[in-house]
Amino acid sequence: MTRATQASTAQMRKGVLELCILRILRNGEAYTSDMAAALQAVDLLVVEGTLYPLLTRMKNAGTLTYRWAESASGPPRKYYSMTPEGENILDEMESAWTQFVDSVNSLEAPAHNPKKN
Repeated sequence: MTRATQASTAQMRKGVLELCILRILRNGEAYTSDMAAALQAVDLLVVEGTLYPLLTRMKNAGTLTYRWAESASGPPRKYYSMTPEGENILDEMESAWTQFVDSVNSLEAPAHNPKKN
């Protein structure tokens, strides 16, 4: 993969991280490292540090909340969960995502890609 392609791919990943976080939290609360592991498992996150500013922004926007829980293996952990507003945003984002993917994929159709003679 060229550097230009890597940069474009990284931008696409960043663009969908909010949707991915909400999808992860749909199943219940999660610790930051658990979210990072889920994203890394599907090749959507390279650096865990990318999550912290996004989680803070989402919390400040009212889509997420968190609670502190004691940990047997270290300092207290912050567990995130979706708010009702986050659930609404997830529904809207999933609809927008489906429309976006369909639009991009439609560009492959012959009607939108006429052959040059």
